[in-house]
Amino acid sequence: KGVPLDQLDPSLFAKARAGKGRDNVQKQKEIGALEAQIYHLTEILGEQRQATRENVERKQARTSDELEEEEEHEEGHESDSDDEETVLYNPKNLPLGWDGKPIPYWLYKLHGLNISYNCEICGNFTYRGPKAFQRHFAEWRHAHGMRCLGIPNTAHFANVTLIEDAVALWHKLKAVKAKERWLPEQEEEYEDSLGNVVNKRTFEDLSRQGLL
Repeated sequence: KGVPLDQLDPSLFAKARAGKGRDNVQKQKEIGALEAQIYHLTEILGEQRQATRENVERKQARTSDELEEEEEHEEGHESDSDDEETVLYNPKNLPLGWDGKPIPYWLYKLHGLNISYNCEICGNFTYRGPKAFQRHFAEWRHAHGMRCLGIPNTAHFANVTLIEDAVALWHKLKAVKAKERWLPEQEEEYEDSLGNVVNKRTFEDLSRQGLL
């Protein structure tokens, strides 16, 4: 008692088994790999989880008439046959999912795919849903259309879909930049022999006339 640990006989301490230490390291690696997989799956399914949560909240706020309309649609959408050659029941022309079948109607409305956006700059291409519409401004088709117009595809032209509006905005931006450009002849200042401050053009005129 009262003796520091570094002064005690090393033989008094229990020796750790080398094999057991290696086993613990291997277990920690396996646990770390499982945690990484769980985090990865959570990121992948994050959007679906959020969409499901929003769908449940939206269903709770629906009226009975809206619920009956969706139930009738889902009943008509179900098919008893698994034959691949069977024509799918898709009266509302819903987009197809990864399984080749129309996506659920609630998901269709959740993502606003029932709303179409037309872009004249993209050659009158139609985008379904606000997410695809907003994303297309940074994609190749819209950038190519802007390049053909001789206009840089910058943030100033976000949500601009008409050629006439884009050209008018481009002319306006160029006019504003021209006004903001520094003009030495008008803005560079000089001081004459009497202490008067004049611009460069006036100073040069007075110098040529010998009035300074």
